[in-house]
Amino acid sequence: MSDVYAQPTTGAEPTDTCELARYTTLRLGGPAGRVVAGTDADEIVRAVREAGDRDEPVLVLAGGSNVVIGDDGFPGTVVLVRSRGLRVVAEDAETVTVRVEAGEPWDDLVATTVANGWSGLECLSGIPGSTGATPIQNVGAYGQEVAETVTGVQVHDRVDGTVGRIAAADCGFAYRSSIFKYSDRWVVLSVDFRLARSPLSGPVRYAELARALGVQVGERVPLADARATVLRLRAGKGMVLDAGDPDTRSVGSFFTNPVLDATAYELLRERAAELGEPPSWPCPGDMVKVSAAWLIDKAGFGKGHPGPEGTAISSKHTLALTNRGGTASTAALVELAREIRDGVHRRFGVTLHPEPVLVNCAI
Repeated sequence: MSDVYAQPTTGAEPTDTCELARYTTLRLGGPAGRVVAGTDADEIVRAVREAGDRDEPVLVLAGGSNVVIGDDGFPGTVVLVRSRGLRVVAEDAETVTVRVEAGEPWDDLVATTVANGWSGLECLSGIPGSTGATPIQNVGAYGQEVAETVTGVQVHDRVDGTVGRIAAADCGFAYRSSIFKYSDRWVVLSVDFRLARSPLSGPVRYAELARALGVQVGERVPLADARATVLRLRAGKGMVLDAGDPDTRSVGSFFTNPVLDATAYELLRERAAELGEPPSWPCPGDMVKVSAAWLIDKAGFGKGHPGPEGTAISSKHTLALTNRGGTASTAALVELAREIRDGVHRRFGVTLHPEPVLVNCAI
């Protein structure tokens, strides 16, 4: 399931063939065989089951901020997740647990938690998308990720036909990944988050955010200040959806930061010696996470680097690939992504991997 509402829809969504570009923030994607919308969990499950009974392939889509759909589109049924709502399911003096429907717009949820004095999601402000997609990707930004607050995920299991809840410990959360990401087995229906009752943010972990807030790493700030600053930083990078800004016609970060073992990291340092120390962060298991943006830039692909058919690297953020002209094909965007991936590998010996889910296309 992808994670944004590129275009709002209702239960009256037409079921005839349509271009999936209207449902993606890239504005790319060919025709669907059929499109249906589910406005609650029962409708979503029913639509998926009915398509399965017809032996049709199914694509569950909450809109498209983290998906790249090929020019040939998708030949089966596309189920649009359009459920809404949240409710408190547990609370005590220090925490509150909220159950959020998969289709609830993510930033609306973050705004609600900040307004209610619930801490834990504030640094994830401004991320376009739906709540149901956040555990799939283990969405993270500015030092927070949802794995820290998710306690369980309600899913429809397409293998055995049941609806159940998967505990966080069984979700396989990893850097920008989970058991859900590359599997068609589960359809996310709702997500539970346990948040702290506090007017202050969690400890600020991200150096750029700390500098913008004027505090030291590890300090806490009012929730509203954290949210406002994150929104400002994201907007400056073209990472907040804006119909008037062609740099936001993207999927956000296109490549994940490579995670290297010690040997691979030392080889990278040798190949990059004349460029300075590659920005990096320690990871569990003696692994090292390296900045993909730095690798891309130092390999000769700077902000605004052009690709075919009006595609380009964002003028604001090296990691975002854009359909800047609004008239490109998916094939053109993939060609640009391939050029960058291959160029980085030639220069540094490091292979970049795409962050979005690729549907009927490949790099």
